[in-house]
Amino acid sequence: MSIKAIKYKTIIWVHLDNMSIYDHKSLYNSIGICIKKVLSFRHVNIDYKFRMRIIKFLITLSITLGLIYTLNNQLVINNQPIPPLGKFLDPFQGFWQNATSDPVPYSSEEGLEGLTAPVKIQYDSAFVPHIFAKNKEDLFFAQGFIIAQHRLWQMDFQTYAASGRISELIGKQALQFDQLQRRKGMVYGAEKALEAMANDPELYAYILKYTEGVNSYIDGLKYKDLPVEYKLLDYTPEPWTPLKSALLLQYMIDNLTGWDQDIEKTNAYNLFGEEIFNQLYPNYSADIDPIAPTPDDGWKFDSVKTTKGPDSLIFNKDFVSSTTDMPDPDNGSNNWVVAGWKTKSGNPILSSDMHLGLNLPSLWFLIELSAPDYNTMGFALAGNVGVVAGFNQYNAWAFTDVSRDERDWYKITFTDDNKEEYLFDGTNIKTSKVVEEIKVRGAETVYDTVIYTHHGPIVYDESFPSSEGTDYYALKWIGHYPSRVQKALIELNRSKNYTDYLKALENWDAPAQHVAFASVSGDIAIRVQGLWPNKWKNQGLFIMDGSQKSMEWPEFIPTDHYAFQHNPDRGFISSANQHSVDQNYPYWQGWASPDNYRGRRINSILSEYDSASITSKHMMELQQDDYGILPSEVLPLLLDSMRNVRSDIATDSIFTSLSSWDYHYNADYFAPVAFLSWWRNIKSLLWDEMRDEEIALNSPTDYQTIYLFKNGIPSDLVDNKNTAMSETLNDIISMGYDSMKHDLQIWNKKNKKELNWGNYKSTSIIHLARIPALSTMNIHVNGEDDAVNSTKRNHGPSQRIVVEMSNPPQAWAVIPGGQSGNPGNPAYDNMIEAWREGSYLKMHFLQEPVDSNIILLNQTLSPDKQ
Repeated sequence: MSIKAIKYKTIIWVHLDNMSIYDHKSLYNSIGICIKKVLSFRHVNIDYKFRMRIIKFLITLSITLGLIYTLNNQLVINNQPIPPLGKFLDPFQGFWQNATSDPVPYSSEEGLEGLTAPVKIQYDSAFVPHIFAKNKEDLFFAQGFIIAQHRLWQMDFQTYAASGRISELIGKQALQFDQLQRRKGMVYGAEKALEAMANDPELYAYILKYTEGVNSYIDGLKYKDLPVEYKLLDYTPEPWTPLKSALLLQYMIDNLTGWDQDIEKTNAYNLFGEEIFNQLYPNYSADIDPIAPTPDDGWKFDSVKTTKGPDSLIFNKDFVSSTTDMPDPDNGSNNWVVAGWKTKSGNPILSSDMHLGLNLPSLWFLIELSAPDYNTMGFALAGNVGVVAGFNQYNAWAFTDVSRDERDWYKITFTDDNKEEYLFDGTNIKTSKVVEEIKVRGAETVYDTVIYTHHGPIVYDESFPSSEGTDYYALKWIGHYPSRVQKALIELNRSKNYTDYLKALENWDAPAQHVAFASVSGDIAIRVQGLWPNKWKNQGLFIMDGSQKSMEWPEFIPTDHYAFQHNPDRGFISSANQHSVDQNYPYWQGWASPDNYRGRRINSILSEYDSASITSKHMMELQQDDYGILPSEVLPLLLDSMRNVRSDIATDSIFTSLSSWDYHYNADYFAPVAFLSWWRNIKSLLWDEMRDEEIALNSPTDYQTIYLFKNGIPSDLVDNKNTAMSETLNDIISMGYDSMKHDLQIWNKKNKKELNWGNYKSTSIIHLARIPALSTMNIHVNGEDDAVNSTKRNHGPSQRIVVEMSNPPQAWAVIPGGQSGNPGNPAYDNMIEAWREGSYLKMHFLQEPVDSNIILLNQTLSPDKQ
């Protein structure tokens, strides 16, 4: 997970607030007084040599005290803060202790309070821990302990980010980010989720044992043992709590549901009018290939009751000038499952790669968890119980985001200056207020009062004024509802068949996901899972009037009316964040950012395979597929346009390269560079209206832009308003081409390396604290966001896994990093090269302790010895 909302200088700021030895003002004041006294000795009859000895002593004392202060406190040199060098450079306690040649540098035995029976941990050649316990309570205690050993700083830091506390660590430059987290109600949502967990005694017992395991590790730490980031930032870990686990799930919910265009679309509707708006921003694209197509005989739901909206569309008529920072709109994933009759082995094969920010330490931690009636392996989130995506001896499951709009905005009309009450349905409703105390390192504490309505917290106020005056907008968000996702994951982890899979998903509410499934019994399935209000058409597409009862979210769609596929005739299911359903689905769906390319490519390739032909290797190759449908659909149009308007273009070397491109985003190619630069310049010139500095607007999607290229762009939008001439579409294309050539010339002057796609894209895996030295920069890798291998500059497949549902299942996986969170550990980034080149590591699904040459390292956790 990355903190994309912090758009400030990417350096760790550490301030002079740790006066552990002396207060620096008092120190230098005392030294000055001493020197003044010595100088005054000239008026006294004292031996000259004795005076000089005193002066030398005081100078030495001054230097010594200065060094003590410098080495024990943080300083800023050339505007670059540095950690307390005395502690940090101490060879016995400092960062040197974080360097190790052993990927698992832990003792073979640990005496732990909290275990009821011995727990055994074995590490395989990929440094994946396999935990074997005699009961689930000990299992989750050990999981908490082991993950904290490897990823303590990561899991701790992410809770600071989720709860809006980064300013405590790096100062006032994170204040805006922290304020936004507080105003969105991140802790409020996490507390709701924790209440849901606490209402399930079995689940909560597991969470408490996990918490005990984490704290058992923390309690045994000394300064020398701290992860290096604590030493750099000069702070220590807090005790772990169940709320911190809930915050991590809330952070993921925000990452996958925190993107919307309600404000931008309201502005666009007001600016362009209904006819042009509908052309620019249709709810469904013209060429969709939905995840769950309408069955031939239709959706057979009982008692479908859709919601009727108001007779006329009522929404905010004011323009809004700015919006909050949001997660990457390309957050999403690929997954697919092929039926046994299409595979060479006769077993279903599941594939998954989840697309999120690329960071170090890696988001995911590979692990096997084994106890009676619980044996699962896969990707765990550092800080949460169980496995998120993975498999057990019976089933495999994986996720992609539904990409629908799960946040709505309500304009609030206050009835008094103190904002104690607001108007709703003809009456006054009382607000509640929460004073957020935001501690800021090196500065005074900031207090921010957040007003809560029954719609949700006020996010936009004087800090985000509209151009028409100060308005107030409350956030209605699925993330504020009690989440039972942790329960769903535990149930998936121990599911044994398709029925168990469905039962587990009854607990899945947010974020909405396409949950793919495969079983050793041969079942394959996918379900569109997650709470969704039974909205009337276009509800939530625009800012809504918070005083109107008709704007309220209606009741949620019944869970047994969710769209699904189970053992489809075509022999596979797939999802890649495209539209979940088509227009024939009886309930209205509002899409936030559906993809229009990856899903079509996946379905096309899977359809081409003959019966009994697909292997796991084929699925790995598909995950690496870097073909772009987007350029294949628009580049021929651009090239033809250039040929029509510029007679000399045929001799242009860039044009020649583009004309012969095979539409693969290969890292060694030049053509993808030229195309993407040309396409971006065309869109910038074409949609210049969307750069209006007075209001917030978003351009139409790439898909819709290409559709309008082919079917006609509204004439008022083709002309570039920043020029005196009246441009045609051909003019825009030609101008974009010249701008592209200029941009590439600038790139060549600035960069001393070959201009190819790998260097131009410059994919980097950035340390969570934005420390370049702890990051892996400029990775030469294929792919782009519209390709199946959806790898961008700092975003892409955060994991890959292929699971063949043999008995037992066979799995291969990789992460863009490593198992360790310690930059001084060889397992910190040891999988990056395999991830880059499309290699996979064999997953050893042991199910019970073994004595084999695949086991390189062993660790045993036992109850506290008597």
